[in-house]
Amino acid sequence: MAGKKGISDSIAARAVVQRLESLNRAGVTHMSKIPRGGHKSPQENRLGGADPSITSPPPNAQADDRAAALAAVAREVAACKRCAELARTRTQTVFGAGNPCARLVFCGEAPGADEDRQGKPFVGRAGKLLTDIIQKGMKLLRQDVYILNILRCRPPGNRNPLPAEAANCREFLDRQLDIIRPECICCLGAVAAQNLLDTTSSIGKLRGRVHDYRGIKVVCTYHPAYLLRNPAAKKTTWEDIQLLMTEMGLPVEKK
Repeated sequence: MAGKKGISDSIAARAVVQRLESLNRAGVTHMSKIPRGGHKSPQENRLGGADPSITSPPPNAQADDRAAALAAVAREVAACKRCAELARTRTQTVFGAGNPCARLVFCGEAPGADEDRQGKPFVGRAGKLLTDIIQKGMKLLRQDVYILNILRCRPPGNRNPLPAEAANCREFLDRQLDIIRPECICCLGAVAAQNLLDTTSSIGKLRGRVHDYRGIKVVCTYHPAYLLRNPAAKKTTWEDIQLLMTEMGLPVEKK
């Protein structure tokens, strides 16, 4: 039991650090101290109690601005019909989800059937594995990263995105990244890596090193869906995730 408690405490501590870093990136420079016994009522404050500004959390203006900017782009995406086939066959668009001030963005290929139904990225079996990579492997919270895809519509039959479709959606991808301004991007799979980095190199050649995309560090690894079909590749993927963690300054636990 002691060992499990130690692991749990480690995850909790890492989560607190990650949340504080996210708040700092969002412009929060101090945290309010709640007086012992909880907040005082407005009447107590008027009678000479603690200043309300001390017990109220500071506004997270930067995060709110970024969230609003992302929401505006998401509305454009929802109305987009640049790719006639995708606009006709989709249930809904899948814009992206996560922290608008995230240090790390995960970029996949395109929505699948589960994502098309729910309107959220990586919610099926591959999404569960990605969550495990983030939370069990990196000791981060999924809500503190941002997850998106090269395409915002599901290709029929889950086929690979066509070059024209990726080109049509590229504006939205770049605008999302410009708003979030992450330090690192993790490309999941060859389609994501090749489209983001504008290369034809295989994922085997792209992984294992750090690339640059407009000043953002990029690490490439295998797509979680590939790992479900080829569990032996999890070891290689963990090596890539360790490289990513090192670039982010996160402690790497040797296994």
